[in-house]
Amino acid sequence: MDKVLFHVFSDDRFMDLTLYQYGYEQCLPLHSYGPFVRNHFLFHYIISGKGTLLVDDENSQSTEYQLQGGMGFLIEPDCVNTYFADRKDPWEYAWIEFSGLRAKEILEGSGLSSDSPVYLPRTPQDGERLKNEILYLATHSQESSYHLIGHLYLIMDALVSGSSSRRHTQGGKRAQFYTNEAVTFIAQNYSRAITVEDMARRCNLDRSYFGKVFRDVLGQSPQEFLIQYRMEKAAELLKITDLSVGEISRQVGYPNQLHFSRAFKNFYGISPRTYRQNNKFL
Repeated sequence: MDKVLFHVFSDDRFMDLTLYQYGYEQCLPLHSYGPFVRNHFLFHYIISGKGTLLVDDENSQSTEYQLQGGMGFLIEPDCVNTYFADRKDPWEYAWIEFSGLRAKEILEGSGLSSDSPVYLPRTPQDGERLKNEILYLATHSQESSYHLIGHLYLIMDALVSGSSSRRHTQGGKRAQFYTNEAVTFIAQNYSRAITVEDMARRCNLDRSYFGKVFRDVLGQSPQEFLIQYRMEKAAELLKITDLSVGEISRQVGYPNQLHFSRAFKNFYGISPRTYRQNNKFL
């Protein structure tokens, strides 16, 4: 029987970067997951052994990666992935599933993506640090939410600073400052009828220039980010409260429940009611 540590993080107060699940597993030969599409980012650090990762592109063409101890791999949301342990030398890994408004921005610094999902440490010491950070999380689930989220940031630091494909960016960029201002504005006003023009005005920028700056930093338009923020807030409310769909709709900036339900289904692929049935916390 394979050895598994599996933990669920259910504190929804952390928006910039948050955990969903995390753990450790010593897999049996050919033990596999997928093909599967994740809603969040998933990173595995391989402690020992070997395995295979298959990543499908938009044309359902698979790219195969042969992986072994000392390496890692990232799975991005909305991408079809399959991975399985080697027949003779099955892998042992620690893993984290995470998301948040800053997750994509943080990961971009590591150079990892669905097109380049394999983590290689710059030095053996960098790989060892990342391994130890994730294993610490997997073996300290009894700690407070603040402790666990703080440690998640340490994992992200180890992942970005120790990646051989790390992307170096200039500190103190104006683009980052403007984007931070816009994200703060969204966090404070997402329940209201705000527009991209309102965000640009907050930053004292022309609308088109603001949109370009925002996309350059976060990889999506301001409107896409606003929708994502509202849908993730709505999803959490559906999971942890008994508020009606209409009330949740109003709380996340959609006075029209029909418009909200359509937006939610476009984002998650299912209706708000079905999402609640599948994900409601007891």
